Amino acid sequence: MRLQGKVALITGGARGQGAAEAKLFVKEGAKVVITDILDDEGKKVEAEITEIGGECVYMHQDVTNSKDWESVVAKTIGHFGRIDILLNNAGIAAWGTNDDTSEEIWDNVMDVNAKGVFLGTKFVVPEMKRNGGGSIINVSSISGLIGQPAIQPVYNASKGAVRIFTKSTAVQYGKYGIRANSIHPGGVDTDMIAHLKENNQRENRIKETIPLQRIADPLEIAYGALFLASDESSYMTGSEMVIDGGVTAS
Repeated sequence: MRLQGKVALITGGARGQGAAEAKLFVKEGAKVVITDILDDEGKKVEAEITEIGGECVYMHQDVTNSKDWESVVAKTIGHFGRIDILLNNAGIAAWGTNDDTSEEIWDNVMDVNAKGVFLGTKFVVPEMKRNGGGSIINVSSISGLIGQPAIQPVYNASKGAVRIFTKSTAVQYGKYGIRANSIHPGGVDTDMIAHLKENNQRENRIKETIPLQRIADPLEIAYGALFLASDESSYMTGSEMVIDGGVTAS
């Protein structure tokens, strides 16, 4: 029960990595609020967690909308009384090259991946200050550390923004007992990379780029988030947790 008594707010919790994180956090004793724009999937995760005796509430949220953030934070405080953990997991990808990137795509990816993290921090930090501290976990990517040929540079730019924003958050709010760290996954077996299964693209990329010769299960990323959410990482802030099967080692 590594999160006993803690309340976690997880964005993008309706499926994939976010759902895995929510289920693991609940198993470790946390009360969880998950948000997403995928209402049917989000309610299904809420029901699955409730069925096993966990406390989970699903709320609809567009992470790019400040009013949605204000509402979600207020409802979370109203329901559970506090927020100890903010896991900014929501994100979208854009595949191709810079030539394929329209101004609309640029704005959309930056809004979801970077602005969403900014707004989450902005609205949750005051509550963490009142609690005497908390843990903010921002999901970046290895794309925030290195360039990649198959993905649009706007994705790299957005995840790089998350990386350095996390460090700035750690520096500014450490005196309040608030920690901020980023997670940098490599390929994870979620819908985000499902299209790569076509024409053996995924298998070829795995062989060419990943020393461990496989992509991650969402639970493997969730365990990293669990460590950062727990008191086991109490002296860790402004750091990068890379979970990529060795991609950035080569």
